[in-house]
Amino acid sequence: MAVAGASGPVMGREDVDRALARLGAEHEAIESSLLALQDHSGRRLLEGAELTGVTKERWAETDAAVSALWTHFEAYTDALNTARELRARRRWPTQTELARLTELLHGEGITVTGAAVPDHARSLTGPARLSERFSLEQLLARMNGWYDRAMETVAAADSVWSALPARIDLLAAETQRVRSLADSVGVRPGAHPAGDELDALVEELAELRARTVSDPLAFWRGESAPGRPDTSRYDQAGRRLEEIRREVEAVLHVRDDAEHRLKRLRDVLSRADRTLTEARGARVEVLSKILASDVPAVSGPAAALHEQLDTAEEFARTTQWHRLSPLLDSLEERADEELLRARDSLTAVTAPLAIRAELRGRLDAYRAKVARLGMAEDPLLIERYDQARRLLWSAPCDLAAAERTVRRYQEAVAEIGVPRTPTDRWGPGRGGGSR
Repeated sequence: MAVAGASGPVMGREDVDRALARLGAEHEAIESSLLALQDHSGRRLLEGAELTGVTKERWAETDAAVSALWTHFEAYTDALNTARELRARRRWPTQTELARLTELLHGEGITVTGAAVPDHARSLTGPARLSERFSLEQLLARMNGWYDRAMETVAAADSVWSALPARIDLLAAETQRVRSLADSVGVRPGAHPAGDELDALVEELAELRARTVSDPLAFWRGESAPGRPDTSRYDQAGRRLEEIRREVEAVLHVRDDAEHRLKRLRDVLSRADRTLTEARGARVEVLSKILASDVPAVSGPAAALHEQLDTAEEFARTTQWHRLSPLLDSLEERADEELLRARDSLTAVTAPLAIRAELRGRLDAYRAKVARLGMAEDPLLIERYDQARRLLWSAPCDLAAAERTVRRYQEAVAEIGVPRTPTDRWGPGRGGGSR
C-alpha cells in the first residue's frame, strides 16, 4: 500500500480523533461482517458443493469478491493502523503530522492492484492488472457493495438449500408410499396410466432434488418474491401426486368393495332374468286368454352382461383391481338398465290381462250398485250385463268387444237414473277399440 498527498484543508486534532473513532468503529463492523460471511453455512456449502448453472457462475464471481473483500480489508486495516500509530506519537500533533493524517484519512492514498479486483468488476477495456487508488471512504463503499452482493448470493443459496431439498425428500417418500399402495392393487407402469405417472414423478423428483442441490440459485425468485425460493415445480409435483393418490385410492376402494358390488350385480341380473322368464310365461298366458295380435315379444337373458360379469369375477379372483374398476362401473349401469327393461317388458306383456281385470271390476261394481238401488231385475240391465260378462269370462277374450259391452251396460244404467260410480274412467266419450 502506498500513500499519496491530499488536497484540501488540513484536519485539526479533534477532527482527526473523531475520524479515527468513526473509522475504527466501521473497521470493527466490517471485520465482524466478514467473519460472519466467512462462517455462513451457505458459503461453506457453496464452497464444497459441485455446482452447476447459474449458481456456478454466481459463486465464481462471489468467491472472487470475498477474496477481494479480505484483500481490501487488509489495505483498509493497514491504512487505519498507520494513521493510529502516527496519531499516537504525541498528544498534540504537529502541523506536518496533521497534514500527514489528513492524507491518510481523506486522501486517495490507498493503491489496490487489478489482481485484487474480481474479474467481473474490472473494466472490460482496461489492462489485466489495473492499479486503483482509493480513499478510506471509497474503499469502504466498494467493500460494502461487494459484501451486499456476496451475502445476497450466499443467503439465497442457503435459503433454497434449507427449504427445498427436505420438502422434496418428504414428497419423494410420500410418492414411494403411494407407489407401494399402487403396486398392491395392480396399478403398475405399463398396466395403468397412474403407474406410468408415478414412475415419471419419481424420476422428476430425483432430477429436481439434484438440480436444487447443484444449482440452488436457479430456484431463487429474487425481486419477484424477495426472500423466498421458487417452489412452483415442487408445488406442481405435489398436485400431480395428489391426483395419482386419488386414482389409486379409488382402485383400492374397488378392491375393498368388490365382493359387495359383485354380489349386487349377480342379484340384479338374476332378478332381470327371472322377470324376463315371468314375462315369457305371461305372454303365453295372454295369447291363450286374450284375443290380441299386438302382444310384444320377450327377449332372452342378456348373455353379454353375464359374460362380462364372469370376467369381472375373474379380475377379482386374480386381484386385477385396476381393470375391475372401470368394468364394474359399466356393468352396474347396464345391469340396472337391463332390470328396468325386463320390468317394462313384463308390464307391456301383461297389459291386456290388466285391462280385462279392470273391466271385470268395473262391471261388478256397477252391478252391485244396481242391486243396492233395487233395480237388479231390470230386463235391459240383465241382458247387457250378461253380454258383457260372457265376453269378459270367455277365452280368448275379445277386449275390444268386451269394452264396448261394458260401456253399453254403463249407458243403460245412466238412462234409468243410476249415477255413475266414481271408478268410471271409461265414459261414453272414450270410443271403442282394443288396447
